[in-house]
Amino acid sequence: MIKKIYHITFPVSDIKKAVNFYENVLGLKKTGEWGNYAIFDVGGVELAFGLNERFRTYLLVDDVDVAYNALKEKGVNFVGEPKDQFWGGKNSRVR
Repeated sequence: MIKKIYHITFPVSDIKKAVNFYENVLGLKKTGEWGNYAIFDVGGVELAFGLNERFRTYLLVDDVDVAYNALKEKGVNFVGEPKDQFWGGKNSRVR
């Protein structure tokens, strides 16, 4: 059901220092940056850093609705039902 970890977000207190370290010291490829958020590619997994963010892990599945229903039947506590997102994906959050 779960194919891989797709995206991990880490909270940081200084986005510029984080971007500089991961891009210029470690040499990771930055794939996106906004004023308070940056994403890097690490072998097909998105590693992200953001101000005022919480630690988050996104898991890639074939079908969000199928995974949601199967996990809910197993007692997983979700924040809400799956929703289409403005960026084209669909997700749900686990408590």
